[in-house]
Amino acid sequence: MDVPHTDVPPLLGHPLLARMARIGGRLRRLDRDHPWLLDTAVVAVVVLLFGATEFVHPDDGRPGGDPVPITFAALPVAATLALQAGLILPLLWRRRAPYATFAVIAAVFLVQWVLGAFLRADVALLVALYSVTLHGRVRYLPWACATAAALLVPVAVRVSAAVSVWGALFFLVSTVIAAVALGFAVRIRRAQLANLRDRALRLEIERDQRSKLAAASERTRVAREMHDIIGHNLSVIITLADGGAYAAEVTPERSREALRLVGEAGRQALGELRRMLGVLREQPATPELHPQPRIADIEALCGRVGVAGPEVVYRSGGELESLDHGVQLMAYRIVQEALTNSLKHAGSGTRIQVALTVEGPRLRIHVHDTGRPGGTVSTPGEGHGLAGMRERAALYGGTVTAGPEPGGGWSVRAVLDVTPGGPA
Repeated sequence: MDVPHTDVPPLLGHPLLARMARIGGRLRRLDRDHPWLLDTAVVAVVVLLFGATEFVHPDDGRPGGDPVPITFAALPVAATLALQAGLILPLLWRRRAPYATFAVIAAVFLVQWVLGAFLRADVALLVALYSVTLHGRVRYLPWACATAAALLVPVAVRVSAAVSVWGALFFLVSTVIAAVALGFAVRIRRAQLANLRDRALRLEIERDQRSKLAAASERTRVAREMHDIIGHNLSVIITLADGGAYAAEVTPERSREALRLVGEAGRQALGELRRMLGVLREQPATPELHPQPRIADIEALCGRVGVAGPEVVYRSGGELESLDHGVQLMAYRIVQEALTNSLKHAGSGTRIQVALTVEGPRLRIHVHDTGRPGGTVSTPGEGHGLAGMRERAALYGGTVTAGPEPGGGWSVRAVLDVTPGGPA
């Protein structure tokens, strides 16, 4: 039977390692919330293992009580307790002030060996050196290592009666190197974990930012589509309703025709709105979908606007049907918005000219109205419509300009890049 290949070492999934990781996480949280607790625990462990044994198993002046030709000074109990306190109690500040702690312990260590005494609590010097490596500034670490090595020289000389000076120095310097190496290992591991946490936090922030940008872009797109659908059809409906109200007293037949066209425009707007909302709600059932408008639909669009009163003339040139579908949709929406603005601001008595031509890599759109009868010009202003047209044109590396014409009326000119593989 084939065994599936996995890149994860089997030990990483062991329950014991998972339990140890959970315990380590709880200890880290406890230390973060109560930092004095760990420092006090370290001091208590050193006192129990190295301080109390000084009185439980007296060595009669010899380390371990072995009959070796080494003589150490026998200090009074008060002096021993004072030296032990000077060696162990500064460890309470080993993380907050590692260099000060090391300096105090080194000074007490020097005094102790000048007096010729041997104490098991001397291990505090190695703990202080480990704390300096872990919590102190690295540029000052060589001075601390040199100080520790210098303090161990008289110790090696003192025990030279039992072992050679070089053998003792090798052993003592090895303990110093072990303490420094352990401190570096823990420090590097903590730095790696902090880097991983920081990277995970940055990735989470970037993910949230991408989600927010995507949501904002989608809201802008939906708002633009809603503006195009509702704004255009409402403008047609309002114009037809005003015309129908006027025609009701003069020609009732025209009034009935206007009401029929109002109903058709309203049903068309409601259908497009339902389709969009159906897609946004992500219904389980497949929503009713229809093809997006294209340049071929602009002629029908001009016809619908024309029934509201304006005279609309549409001209086209070039291979419009061969353009990309996205370009055709952009062109349709720009023409739709320009016609809506003309109907809204120039009224039903205006004359609108719509022209679309392809000139090389550019699609040019020109929509011009003659303004209101009597030569008055109503300026549309910089609203959502013009901003939406500029946003659409920018998607295809194009521009939109709008403004009054010298001969009267209002014009909208747009230029889109129709190069295959161009901006999108």
